[in-house]
Amino acid sequence: MKLLLTAFEPFGGEAVNPAEEAMGRMPDRVGDVEIVKLAVPVTFAGCLAPVAEAIEREAPDAVLCLGQAGGRAAITPERVAVNVDDARIPDNAGEQPVDRPAVPGGPAAYFATLPVKAMAEAIRAAGVAAEVSNTAGTFVCNHLMYAVLHLLAERYPGVWAGFMHVPFVPEQTGDKPGQPSMPLADMVRGLTAAVGAIFGA
Repeated sequence: MKLLLTAFEPFGGEAVNPAEEAMGRMPDRVGDVEIVKLAVPVTFAGCLAPVAEAIEREAPDAVLCLGQAGGRAAITPERVAVNVDDARIPDNAGEQPVDRPAVPGGPAAYFATLPVKAMAEAIRAAGVAAEVSNTAGTFVCNHLMYAVLHLLAERYPGVWAGFMHVPFVPEQTGDKPGQPSMPLADMVRGLTAAVGAIFGA
């Protein structure tokens, strides 16, 4: 089995993105699952293309995209992506859409095709905080989740996909009093458990 694992670069003035850092520390295999890693730009216009190219090239069985959700205290598999781009801050290309469809003419929403509850349970069983989230927001994370699910529904219906947010790492919170964080080692342990849950390990 093969998993395409993607993660976003830093954005919003941060020096690191814990999603990218956690992805980089993942092994190339988890059990029988080969992991292909891909860093993705935090831009509405540019995030899908490298993922679509990797799907075409690698023919994965599943796609799991990772992003940072500052303010959350747990790893959160996302249940749903909505067809709207509405950015509170500009993306890394300076684009800041308001109430724009992620995919014009697409359905209102897509549900993740990954087993989000089993993933959250596996992460918790590994000793890491996790809960299913019912909103991926309306920034680039939601855009990519929606766009990937739309692409797969149209061209690769047998491929599962979803998105998972991770909290800040502690070094990001020195100037953010009261904001929760999670050690990178815990994120990697939780992510490894989630990969096992995706493929029923």
